[in-house]
Amino acid sequence: MEFNSAVVIILIMGSVGLGTLLGYLGRKRLADGKVKAAEEMVREILENAKRDAEAKKKEALLEAKEGMYRAKAQFEEETREKRSELQRIEKRLGQREENLERKSEWSENKEREIREREKKQQERESDLKRAEARCQGLIEEEMKRLEEISGMSSAEAKEEIKGKLLGEAKKESANQIKKIVEDAKENAEKRAKEVISLAIQRCAADHVVETTVSVVDLPNEEMKGRIIGREGRNIRALEIATGINLIIDDTPEAVILSGFDPMKREITRLALEKLITDGRIHPGRIEEVVSKVKKEMANTIKAEGEQAAFEAGVDGLHPEEIKLLGRLKYRTSYSQNVLQHSKEVAYLCGIMAAELKADVKLAKRMGLLHDIGKAVDHQTEGSHTQIGVELAMKYNEPKMVIDAIAAHHEDLEANSIEAVLLQAADALSAARPGARREMLESYIKRLEKLEQIGDSFKGVEKAYAIRAGREIRVIVQPEKISDAEIVFLAQDMAKKIEEELDYPGEIKITVIRETRVVEYAK
Repeated sequence: MEFNSAVVIILIMGSVGLGTLLGYLGRKRLADGKVKAAEEMVREILENAKRDAEAKKKEALLEAKEGMYRAKAQFEEETREKRSELQRIEKRLGQREENLERKSEWSENKEREIREREKKQQERESDLKRAEARCQGLIEEEMKRLEEISGMSSAEAKEEIKGKLLGEAKKESANQIKKIVEDAKENAEKRAKEVISLAIQRCAADHVVETTVSVVDLPNEEMKGRIIGREGRNIRALEIATGINLIIDDTPEAVILSGFDPMKREITRLALEKLITDGRIHPGRIEEVVSKVKKEMANTIKAEGEQAAFEAGVDGLHPEEIKLLGRLKYRTSYSQNVLQHSKEVAYLCGIMAAELKADVKLAKRMGLLHDIGKAVDHQTEGSHTQIGVELAMKYNEPKMVIDAIAAHHEDLEANSIEAVLLQAADALSAARPGARREMLESYIKRLEKLEQIGDSFKGVEKAYAIRAGREIRVIVQPEKISDAEIVFLAQDMAKKIEEELDYPGEIKITVIRETRVVEYAK
């Protein structure tokens, strides 16, 4: 067939050369050979693939069988464990059932015992009720017999017994109160004395009473005429420049300065001393010296305030507060220098605060500023406490300092331990012997008022004020007041003295009850 195809081709091609035909035939044979070789290779590859697939299939089957065997073994192991766990649970449940059965049996026994006890209790209660009824009947019979015997009703007897019991209870309570008060006083006084004595021991303040001088000494009597001047022009110029009245009388070699402002009085004193020393006294010179002294006084006031703050250990004060402190050097209260008093109070506050583990700096600040209102109280309406509070608020002092200033005379309740220490230190500085001088008239009035308060109580025979008004001795009538009642009498008297009398420090009340029996042998 191939030959026929070639003949046909030869016939068709006609003009194609024989060489070309032979080349074509050679290439075709070569291609057919390659196709056969490829077919054989494909068959070989397919056979190899089949063999590999069968091998892998066998391996997969083997692995699957092994996995199945392992899973089966694991399942059997887990099944054994669960079976053993179920057996343990069944065992525990069996034990619990046994315990519950025992408990149920025990509970039934307890219930039976409780029912038996309740039954016995009810029987006892009924017996007690019957016995109580019998006792009540007997008591009523005995009460009737007692009323017939005593001639008193039960209500009257109760009132009498109540009165006796109240009297005994009152007496016993008074004794207890007396004992408690004595114990408290002993402990409190002991601790207070320790703190105060230590504070006094460590405080080296000057105890000499200072006064603002209002009398200027003259070298001779002729100086009075020079101070007055021709037709009184010198004295008028001095009074106009200072605002202080000069009193020149028969007092030998002295000029009295009269004025309410202590600062102006001090300026006048210094100016007059300079004029006397200089010897040139005329209106022009007077104005010049007074102006110079005022400038010097302003510097002196500032320096005194700074020195006081430094000595007291108080820092951070407003410049105006420094000036107000300096003005206190020329201010006295009951002849006690106010600046010296303020420094002394600051020292005492600091020492006591250190002993009680309180704020030492705050306590010193309170002590130094507590009387700052006295620097301007003669110029402003209100008490020095109110003025001091306003000044402290104006210069942004801490609230605790403001509250302490307001409460340092116990007008208000103290809000801190430092404020309480300020009250104690203020009283200590003002009340110590020699700190102040009181007017004789006010002193006598206070003693009389103290004795009147003591005599005003019922059962008091006589009251005596002793120790310069620091103590009052009260003698009572023994037939009217018992030993137990004198405790209440002393407390009521102390309360009345606190309400009606103003005094520095404290007043001791001593109540004396004495019974005397006198008989004569004939």
